[in-house]
Amino acid sequence: MLQALLAFLALPGMVAIAVPAWFAVSMLRAGGSFHPIGLLPLAAGFTLLLWCVRDFYITGKGTLAPWSPPKNLVTTGLYRHSRNPMYVAVATMLIGWALCFMSRSLAIYAGIVILAFHIRVVFGEEPWLARTHGAQWEEYRARVPRWLM
Repeated sequence: MLQALLAFLALPGMVAIAVPAWFAVSMLRAGGSFHPIGLLPLAAGFTLLLWCVRDFYITGKGTLAPWSPPKNLVTTGLYRHSRNPMYVAVATMLIGWALCFMSRSLAIYAGIVILAFHIRVVFGEEPWLARTHGAQWEEYRARVPRWLM
């Protein structure tokens, strides 16, 4: 459990909470304003992220961290609809942050992170999953979209 918590704090905690919060504080200090409209995607993304972390821990028997990945291929819960719901959740949070502060900087940050996620998935995670889970991965990949569509 401690390893899962540390992985959460080190990875999505930094990308989706600490860095955007730093941007937000900077903007507020510079006279920016807060717009509650962004709280909906921010809260939805956070809820989805926690659900994914739980599925990795319970069903996958591992964490979201590359140094302690799930032992089992997770295909339940949100993973029935997207092969990467954790990344979708983080992207949703980042969009929420950008909307909360109507921030071009946070929107650009979100875009960069989303592009990095896509590159990581295509060139890192998917080949690893194919090697690790073989036919089970291929069947899952054929059935479930990478993102949401």
